[in-house]
Amino acid sequence: MSESFDLITMGRLGVDLYPLQTGVPLARVETFGKFLGGSAANVAVAAARLGRTTAIVSRTGDDPFGAYLHQALKEFGVDDRWVTPVEEYPTPVTFCEIFPPDDFPLYFYRQPKAPDLVIHTDELDFFALRAAKIFWITGTGLSEEPSRSATLAALKARDKSGTTVFDLDWRPMFWQDPDEARPYYTEALRHATVAVGNLDECEIATGVREPRACADALLEAGVELAVVKQGPKGVLAVHRDGTTAEVPPVPVEVVNGLGAGDAFGGSLCHGLLAGWELEKTMRYANAAGALVASRLACSSAMPTAAEVEELVTSRD
Repeated sequence: MSESFDLITMGRLGVDLYPLQTGVPLARVETFGKFLGGSAANVAVAAARLGRTTAIVSRTGDDPFGAYLHQALKEFGVDDRWVTPVEEYPTPVTFCEIFPPDDFPLYFYRQPKAPDLVIHTDELDFFALRAAKIFWITGTGLSEEPSRSATLAALKARDKSGTTVFDLDWRPMFWQDPDEARPYYTEALRHATVAVGNLDECEIATGVREPRACADALLEAGVELAVVKQGPKGVLAVHRDGTTAEVPPVPVEVVNGLGAGDAFGGSLCHGLLAGWELEKTMRYANAAGALVASRLACSSAMPTAAEVEELVTSRD
């Protein structure tokens, strides 16, 4: 019998190489820091930092960067049993530029194909996926086969048991155009219980952009909870039962905004697992995201429960 986890994520995993100089174009950067990266991995790390048992379903290259990711996952307390090597493709690397407060261009090196898109349906541990209290998938996992079929199969196997979160995670460079993505987003929403995304991502999924209209469209598409991130306007969360929470962002001096959304996601899972009221969950997740935005890295910047609670308390 497989171990039951609080959270299992499925999707992107790679190495982030972040410049150690801010406000400098990539061509002029002299030194970089190496970090575990990828949204699915970061969400698992964020929840683990808050005391949750987490695991990730993904793949790496059969190379030194892949070995590094296994080591980093274990150090962060994330179970790596479902992370396996792909011989034919290298572990992906992502570079960024850091221009605070709101410009952080990303450069993905995922060619000819990222190993995390080579997840096959017959490799999945369906017993574990069904047993997890929360299962988290991303839009990137729908962008190519065989990951697309495996992701949808995992969603259908859950059959809305427990909590299934669809992180809309729209990355235009991974798709030919939005019209290609929409049918798969629609299918995933039918099987998810929670949808999370910013306005751009919600527009891809629903065709509308006004926050409340986005939330209503996501609920109509099949989820029970719609979480619409609005950047400087905060976050709107609407539950099918009529409960609504709209909370402002937590002001911080931004160092690197990348990873803030993943901290938000891990904290959202923490709040859902704790059974908190919707507004408390949103305030907590906002605070976690703000803390990561005030730090350089993503995975290693994920806050502890004490750090989040201190910031939330200071804002009350």
